[in-house]
Amino acid sequence: MKVNLLFILAYAIFLFSCSSDNNTSQSEENEEPNKPNILLIIADDMGLDATPGYSIGDIKPTTPNLQNMIDNGIRFTNFWSYPVCTPTRASILTGKYGFRTGVLKVDDDLSPSETSLHQYLTNQSTGYNSGIVGKWHLGTGASEPGNFGISYYAGLLSGGVRSYEDWSLNENGVNTTSTEYVTTKLTDLAINWINDQESPWFLWLAYNAPHTPFHLPPSDLHSQGDLPNDEATIDANPLPYYLASIEAIDAEIGRLLNSLSETERDNTIIIFIGDNGSPSKVAQEYNRRRVKGSLYQGGINVPMIISGKNVTRTNSIDESLLGTTDLFATIANLAGVNSSSIHDSKSFSSLLTTPSTNSIREYVYSEVGNDTNDDEYTIRNASHKYILFADGSEALYHLKNDALENTNLLNDNQLPLSTEDEAQLNLLKEAIINIKQ
Repeated sequence: MKVNLLFILAYAIFLFSCSSDNNTSQSEENEEPNKPNILLIIADDMGLDATPGYSIGDIKPTTPNLQNMIDNGIRFTNFWSYPVCTPTRASILTGKYGFRTGVLKVDDDLSPSETSLHQYLTNQSTGYNSGIVGKWHLGTGASEPGNFGISYYAGLLSGGVRSYEDWSLNENGVNTTSTEYVTTKLTDLAINWINDQESPWFLWLAYNAPHTPFHLPPSDLHSQGDLPNDEATIDANPLPYYLASIEAIDAEIGRLLNSLSETERDNTIIIFIGDNGSPSKVAQEYNRRRVKGSLYQGGINVPMIISGKNVTRTNSIDESLLGTTDLFATIANLAGVNSSSIHDSKSFSSLLTTPSTNSIREYVYSEVGNDTNDDEYTIRNASHKYILFADGSEALYHLKNDALENTNLLNDNQLPLSTEDEAQLNLLKEAIINIKQ
């Protein structure tokens, strides 16, 4: 009898153990993978010529953290912004072209009727907390961050600072004067915000460096040497100071990433971009009238480097045609929204794991406004680029053969166009009409 009871008890324990194992296995199968944290880093006025990993530009800053992102991620070579920072930022925040939002030039205000990326993530019940640290430059008053569903904002509302060590800090609507080096202070604010998060997070970290004023960062943040710190020397040769500012960004990115636990770092995807091309005084290789502020490649073809969680392509170069509007749908996808196209934004999240055999975009578009409301715009496909200038003049470039846009195929001495060039021009003009419908 005792033997039978012991057998029954042992058998019951065995059945319970099997049931428990099955339940655990089922629970593990049903458990969702961790949603990635998303860190968007924007450098202000940093073109391809000042970015490691891109062929244009002879003198590069020393940026080990960006280099690590390059080695373990993807460099995008045909990523377009707007020529100046305000419309670039609006295009990311709304996923819309500037002619739709009315933000086409510096200091244009973004209407609070627009749905921000941060609001969209909340409206789609993604479970993400989101914030912005750094440069805003999309307006004040009704156009301040708090009116766009951004629960945390800390940084500078304006386009720049007069001094990197004496500037106005706005934190959730409260202004104070900061005497801390801007790049370091913004990093401190980002670290503090991330440390407070208990759910997946999306942080837009917008450094105002290396935007003017050209200056000498703290010596421990750069490797440009013992540079003089007087205004006359800086004005005479601003390039090393500009590069030092970029190195300071890189050092602070490293400090931010090192502040994360290994688990959180491994669960974070990092997107690094420039918001427009380099300023004329420090531009390399490009015609200095064709950089920041212009629709030429030196003004709008900017770096984008992506690495981290779920980025399985390493040390890869991607030539897909993409624009800053596309960050809206891509970040939404990364946060779990199942939509490949939102407004003027197309998700390129698939490129993080697989090179595309089909183009995300056939065309990429940019534009810029001016005080006379004679807007300029440009469009390109895989081979050709068309520009309409404010005065009504036009340009057509064969970028495959003329990457620096030296030969305008619409100049009198280049006409008539070849059959192929004329066909491409007609396709580009037709695409413009379709975009503006």
